[in-house]
Amino acid sequence: MDQPPGSPQEPKDAQGTPGCYRHPDRPTGISCTRCERPICPECMVSASVGFQCPECVRGGSGTGHAPSANQPRTMAGGTITSDPRLVTKVLLGLCVAVFVVQMAVGERFTERFEMLGLAWVPDLGGLEGVAEGQWYRLLTAMFLHGSYVHIAFNMLSLWWIGGPLEAALGRARYIALYLVSGLAGSALTYLLAAQNQPSLGASGAIFGLFGATAVLMRRLNYDLRPVIALLVINLIFTFSPGFNIAWQAHIGGLAGGLIVGYAMVHAPRERRALVQYGTCALVLVAVLVTVVVRSAQLT
Repeated sequence: MDQPPGSPQEPKDAQGTPGCYRHPDRPTGISCTRCERPICPECMVSASVGFQCPECVRGGSGTGHAPSANQPRTMAGGTITSDPRLVTKVLLGLCVAVFVVQMAVGERFTERFEMLGLAWVPDLGGLEGVAEGQWYRLLTAMFLHGSYVHIAFNMLSLWWIGGPLEAALGRARYIALYLVSGLAGSALTYLLAAQNQPSLGASGAIFGLFGATAVLMRRLNYDLRPVIALLVINLIFTFSPGFNIAWQAHIGGLAGGLIVGYAMVHAPRERRALVQYGTCALVLVAVLVTVVVRSAQLT
């Protein structure tokens, strides 16, 4: 049976309530006053009478605002973009580019930028490490890798987990999550690992993406078993003898990802940015305190 224009068939839940046309898993009783499509609270834009959907607003349909005043948002409040995986592609490209430099320049390059607490490095001719004021190592180690297998595994995980998460959070929030998780992993490594034990890799940040993905899937009532199974498998490898894995980076990154991810997807809409970036700031303060305390111990 044909339908009149502007009234497309929408998915319904068990009670017959239609789902939002942009988020079908969210039942709603509100419709756009112009096109009559069901819209959830995240997609509602106040109009002179009732609410309108983002598409009608962009078309300048009478809200009293310019078409660019209201843009479609991700569930975390980020702007929807034409390429939702752009940041993931850039991060992947950076890791691969740095790995090429590692292979071309040799160990001297890696030793200058890997995570290291405090140790004498003969190739560099002196004491090196975060305790010597080289705090940049907390960040640069996230883009280094030790072998072809190491970078291949991490980049596959980044592409598989990172792309959908970036689309759900938006670019700015995704970058914040990635960097904060990676720094949390580096900080815990600095605190708990042997001071002369170097470590490197994007695993801490990627474990943060795992944690945030679990929070997101729980928020959307998706089946958590696949991501939990994958996380358990990775943790088994993390603590298995013989793999020489810095478990501190994995656990620190996972904890950071869970905390920041929870703030990203559960922040109340009216003060969403404050809660989201405020949580990132609190985790960074914890990272700072950890680094200062450990540096005092080593010096």
